[in-house]
Amino acid sequence: MNNKEYADIVLKELTHTLTAIDQEAAKQFVSLIDQGDEIFCAGAGRSGFQVKGFAMRLMHMGIHSYVVGETCTPNIAENGVLVICSGSGETKSLVNHAAKAKEMGARVALITINTESTIAKMADVVVEISAPSPKSAKQGDIKSIQPMGSLFEQSEGIFMDIAVMMLMEKRNMTSDTMFGRHANME
Repeated sequence: MNNKEYADIVLKELTHTLTAIDQEAAKQFVSLIDQGDEIFCAGAGRSGFQVKGFAMRLMHMGIHSYVVGETCTPNIAENGVLVICSGSGETKSLVNHAAKAKEMGARVALITINTESTIAKMADVVVEISAPSPKSAKQGDIKSIQPMGSLFEQSEGIFMDIAVMMLMEKRNMTSDTMFGRHANME
């Protein structure tokens, strides 16, 4: 296959996963972020890279956002929100983060394949992305030509970008109003 053929298939896969996300769960996710005093973001591996991008966009919006595990991340408190990206919902470190957040009275939002996972059972909001992953017992309702969990990881990143756009609309913001917080020490 050539690049265009692969691109056509990948875009169809992404369209399938993104349009299958439950609209009520997406609204609840955005509402939870909007109401939180501080947003803490956690994920492992490629999901961790995706959620770091989300934390950055929240910062661009003026929302206090942090990446769990970074040296300058403060403690989570009662009105904090922990966003976890985990295909399996069973990654031990992320299960521990969710348990600690709940212990502190914070809320948890999970983006996952596995809605029956340990983290899903603790979460206040679960956004299901129906994609295959070798790490999840639940495989989603689509087969992918992409390796490993690529479809999930791409879908969660795009979903979080869509959530940012929903927040921007809710808060009457534009890219121009956000750009003032863009890094200037690059």
